[in-house]
Amino acid sequence: PCAFAALVALSFSGAIGLTFLMLGCALEYYGVYWPLFVLIFYFICPIPHFIAKRLGDDSDAASSACRELAYFFTTGIVVSAFGLPIILARVEAIKWGACGLVLAGNAVIFLTILGFFLVFGRGDDFSWEQW
Repeated sequence: PCAFAALVALSFSGAIGLTFLMLGCALEYYGVYWPLFVLIFYFICPIPHFIAKRLGDDSDAASSACRELAYFFTTGIVVSAFGLPIILARVEAIKWGACGLVLAGNAVIFLTILGFFLVFGRGDDFSWEQW
């Protein structure tokens, strides 16, 4: 029951984040679809975590070099996703209002991804590995 509610909440917040992204692209005043390139960052964001989980040791050590490298790459991906719309707005490829909507969508989507790993990333009976 609790996992079902978390899944519904995460899907709802993901839909809100994608709505912000689409509004930044599709509103007639903005009308440019360059910000959709942040979708690439959404898809590659969890990949370092998956690789570190697969390659890392199963001990519960406080720190692991593989896990720390995955955090580093994930941080770079997230910062790049926030930097892309700012650069596009700075070179006037998109308007600043569209940049704001895309940044709001980025915040919601990345918090949703983080929430997914916090809720389903534990090694208990109901985990993301079953999906």
